[in-house]
Amino acid sequence: MKLFDKIKSFLASIAPGFFMIGYVIGTGSVTTMAVSGARYGMSLTWALLLSCFFTTFLLIAISRVTIVSGHTLIYNIKKHLHPALAIFIIFGLMVTVISSIVGVTGIVAEVYQEWSKTIFKKEEGVPPLVTSSILLMVLYGLFWQGKHKTFINTLSVLVAFMALCFVGTMFLVMPPSAEILNGLLPSVPETGSPYLVIGGMVGTTMASVCLVSRSTLVKEQGWKIEHLAIDKRDAIISMTLTFFISASIIAAAAGTLHVKEIQVDNAVEMLYTLEPLVGKFAVSVFAIGILCAGFSSIFPNMVLFPWLLNDYQGKNKPMNSLFFRILVLLITLSGLIIPIFGGKPVLLMIASQAVSPLMLPMIIGILIYLLNKNEVMGTYRLNRLFQVILYVTLFFSICMSVISFKGFLELFAF
Repeated sequence: MKLFDKIKSFLASIAPGFFMIGYVIGTGSVTTMAVSGARYGMSLTWALLLSCFFTTFLLIAISRVTIVSGHTLIYNIKKHLHPALAIFIIFGLMVTVISSIVGVTGIVAEVYQEWSKTIFKKEEGVPPLVTSSILLMVLYGLFWQGKHKTFINTLSVLVAFMALCFVGTMFLVMPPSAEILNGLLPSVPETGSPYLVIGGMVGTTMASVCLVSRSTLVKEQGWKIEHLAIDKRDAIISMTLTFFISASIIAAAAGTLHVKEIQVDNAVEMLYTLEPLVGKFAVSVFAIGILCAGFSSIFPNMVLFPWLLNDYQGKNKPMNSLFFRILVLLITLSGLIIPIFGGKPVLLMIASQAVSPLMLPMIIGILIYLLNKNEVMGTYRLNRLFQVILYVTLFFSICMSVISFKGFLELFAF
């Protein structure tokens, strides 16, 4: 096999992993990690590290259930547990998805308004409603035409460029090594309202939506029993890169915003995280990156409901059917809520990420049940060590659910 063919084959084998990276490190992840670094320095890095570690095993476990059974996670829940439980999980995921679309669109519009001030030399910039409408119309048009894959791949390259900028900034403003090491030790800051941020960090990394989507991606990839080793490698690579990129965003914010005591309460303040690397050009770099991240993260959320319905029915109904087109349109229009009615997109974005840990223990518990069911796994059940790790993951997810719940209590009390 020629070198080019080997590279092409390798990249194809880790395609689901790179989809996970693109899905996880979107606008929501950038926002949450930047807020964490700005408010608390490196002290919450432990939440990211543990999330990536446990998510690696969850991805492997979910893929194993899908590959061995030949069905997605949602369909297995419907078949081996109860249809009502599958419907409940779909409903819970859609609450997260819609709130994420609302928050992402609001952040993109806010950043673009600030960026447009420097481009068009207008004090007010482009109104958020105009930006949001154009953004959502373009995305829905791509969905309608079914020509989104090349577009999303292009955007992924630009998002990767922004990620490299964060990594570069991290090396320029690297916090002291003692601070980085201390951040790996679990602790909760005594000041501020850290619980919602911790919940958001865990929620954007161990995202229930991404875990369920993993099952669909693996099934579409056509992986069989002989691909279990490839799947394991794919999961390890994707979560290692996710940790490194996300940690660099925390470090960039810690080395810029935190030392200046600038807390990220709106999207515009995040622009300063790249200033040490690219100076005033940081506004343009961050704006382009956040726009691309918005495109690449909103689109999968737009089409998730049809995916889940197909999974539930065990069918592959065409995405261009009239029913799905109307359904996706209604979901897409939810992105206009903040531009029309107002609100704080950064806070909503973190809150939407923090919803995920509330559902996570249920999904992990179901996964453990399916992994131990002979009718599903046959002779391909996981070894005891792996199962112990999954039970530890379940315990971690319960702790994070409690923290997220405390965060929501702080939010509503405020």
